Amino acid sequence: MSSSLAVERPLRKNVRVVIDLRPLQEPDRAPLTAAYLRNLLRGFAAESVEGESFVALLSLGLPDPTEALPDLPVVGRRWLPPTRRLGAGAMTLDPFMLRGATIRAGTGSEAAAVYHVAGTSLPFAPGMPVVATLLDLAPWELPHVYQASPAARFGERLRARMLRDAAAIIVGTSTVARTAARSLHLRPDRVRVIPLAADPILSAICDDPESLAASLSREVQRLDLPDRYFVTLGRYDARADIPTLLDALALLSRQKRPASLPAECLWPPAVALAGASVEDRAALARAAARRGLEGRLSYLPPLPQDRLATVIAGSRGALRPSVSDATGWSALEAIACGTPVIASAVGALPEIVGAAGVLIEPRDPAHLARALEALWCDDAFDAQLRAAAVAAQARRPTWLEVARQTRAVYAEASLASQAPPL
Repeated sequence: MSSSLAVERPLRKNVRVVIDLRPLQEPDRAPLTAAYLRNLLRGFAAESVEGESFVALLSLGLPDPTEALPDLPVVGRRWLPPTRRLGAGAMTLDPFMLRGATIRAGTGSEAAAVYHVAGTSLPFAPGMPVVATLLDLAPWELPHVYQASPAARFGERLRARMLRDAAAIIVGTSTVARTAARSLHLRPDRVRVIPLAADPILSAICDDPESLAASLSREVQRLDLPDRYFVTLGRYDARADIPTLLDALALLSRQKRPASLPAECLWPPAVALAGASVEDRAALARAAARRGLEGRLSYLPPLPQDRLATVIAGSRGALRPSVSDATGWSALEAIACGTPVIASAVGALPEIVGAAGVLIEPRDPAHLARALEALWCDDAFDAQLRAAAVAAQARRPTWLEVARQTRAVYAEASLASQAPPL
């Protein structure tokens, strides 16, 4: 399972891409999918290919995100009725509604048509090859949570069946490729690994140390942060191993303050939680109180990407305890800021983190507590991991490169669909 096809084949001209952009219209509902699509489209717009065009599938009544990309050759828009209020039932209705939207979407030119979907429903029998970017494996890794109702169970089984029929499945790491092929019974030769890139604004923020220091000083005061803090990123749902993090902090709170820790630093470590909703905060506060951790957690308000990058870069480390993570997105964000990561050894995280952090087994609070203490107290260890993070970011692809490799998958899928049967 490799992305070698992306460099072995030249980009094919005259490809029309029918792409589901509904997640971009409601980014708060699926922030990871929205970020992926936004950056991918920017990569497409930054480097045009002769004869390439796009047909956008969009929800009625919501803004058109393609208007912010005037260089993207959008030749058509198909407006769909919103299904978000149907909950799990949307997974059953969407495939048939999308089939209707794709009818004749690839006609009107000499282009070969390809359908691309990321993180949402696939069309039923669309009449063109499907390329699906798989950003989440939790529905199949945690079925007791994400397939608890009959509607959800039927919808996920239907989606798995359609994924098996797709021309190509894109994932971000080789580990996730193997897991997806095994869990969903995918043909391994159809799984393509295209490593993800971080949002370029993150690394750009950190390129000017003097400006970063000034910005960080303002954020510490504005957000009432201590001088030394950890930050958590990502979801606070069943994918996240937050109970283990709280148990680890509780273990540290019962330990004697390390003699090597500077007097001005808090003990146990302070943790700032980014991206938590009001409901998340209430549940986290109750769980922290049960463990005697009042005052050790703070909750960041929604922040624009440049301010969030400043907070991440100024943290002692980014924490991503998890039981399911198919992208390692939050680790990517932290490493782009030159920040060490403490994460669970699941999904994409080991490949993303590498030498830029510490990996622990999920649901192991004692091991996590030792990792937190080491990074919190040991300046030499912190410097070592930061140097590794900077080196890792230098090796990551850009979104222009991700777009090029994705175009190569489009080309292969369209060529395969036109090949005569054996």
